[in-house]
Amino acid sequence: MNEIYLPDLIGKGYADFWNTKCRYRACKGSRGSKKSKTTALNRIFRILKYPQANYLCVRRYTNTIRDSIYADTRWAIHQFGLDAYFKCISSPMEITYLPTGQKILFRGLDDGLKVTSITVDKGVLNFVDIEEAYEITEDDFNKLDMSIRGELPEGYFKQITLIFNPWSALSWLKARFFDYKDENIFAKTTTWQCNEWLDEADRKIFELMKKQNPRRYRIEGEGEWGIAEGLIYENVEQQEFDVDAIRRTEGIKSAFNLDFGFTDPNAFVCEMVDNKNKIIYVFDEWYATGVTNQIIAKQIKAMGYGGERIICDSAEPKSIAELQEAGIKAEPSRKGRDSVNHGIQQIQNYKIIVPPKCKEFWREIQNYCWTLDRNGRITDKPDHEFSHGMDSMRYGVAHLLLGDVYSWE
Repeated sequence: MNEIYLPDLIGKGYADFWNTKCRYRACKGSRGSKKSKTTALNRIFRILKYPQANYLCVRRYTNTIRDSIYADTRWAIHQFGLDAYFKCISSPMEITYLPTGQKILFRGLDDGLKVTSITVDKGVLNFVDIEEAYEITEDDFNKLDMSIRGELPEGYFKQITLIFNPWSALSWLKARFFDYKDENIFAKTTTWQCNEWLDEADRKIFELMKKQNPRRYRIEGEGEWGIAEGLIYENVEQQEFDVDAIRRTEGIKSAFNLDFGFTDPNAFVCEMVDNKNKIIYVFDEWYATGVTNQIIAKQIKAMGYGGERIICDSAEPKSIAELQEAGIKAEPSRKGRDSVNHGIQQIQNYKIIVPPKCKEFWREIQNYCWTLDRNGRITDKPDHEFSHGMDSMRYGVAHLLLGDVYSWE
């Protein structure tokens, strides 16, 4: 093995994160703050330093692991120059350190294998890394926490690491790890400015965001919590539910809707509306940037909604026509001077339930706020940032609630 000087490999800004032995190590940060890459490097370092230690790496959904935490771990192995010493397999995803048999296991919380009952053949399972921790519930975390138990060899310690972007100040992560002070908790915030590996083009993206989108920059640039002030939808809950069971409920109606974008994301969102109990269930989503209308049509069909009535942004008649030519039942949303606020007012009468899999919609709805005027006072105009799925929902739900005859003109 080659000798490596760690500061040259890791860079600055994470010494305390790297060295802490607290049971809970939480790091929120901006995009580009190298938190995931640093955690991956630390993962390999600890496999080498503690020859009886094993790792469990977790995300909410299994299908997101391969291109994130698993890829980062393989990248870290290569950075250490240890490719020949590790065996990486993809089904199930795991990495083995060949000299000792230590394992790095990768699991989604939706995995058929019970994450909380995973054991290892050699040594102890004492480290858990949770990537994109904002996706998981506090109950999920508590179950993982209880799975790290048993005696350890002398000099070893147990630790759960949580890495995430701080999309909402309402997140349980804030109250649990950042507001509550405890000797077992290490909490840190990092930003893109501690990442010396960013090039000039990367840095300009953040500088431009700071000027043009200060609300988004607060989260994605400064690593601060999403702002709850002026939230448009407050009666919102993240919760799993049985789509088929709700669909069979008497009086339930479905809405399918699309907000067009290109530089901004297209937002295709699906809802079920329980008018009797005043509940909107968001049950599916697809967000994508830089895609053509032909690709949008193909995706809607692939998701199984090709035969549904899709309510689209009325400001895009050409795009609607192209979707129709591609076999999609696309229709324009309602329009009019007061249509936005009237649609919002209608939806505010409902509780909105979002499943964990609709993570983009959940991120947006927690940050969908009224804009502020130059004096810092809340206005009656929604902020454009975090509005894409919200506009999409409004098109379909307002159309569903008000029928085909109502007009704001």
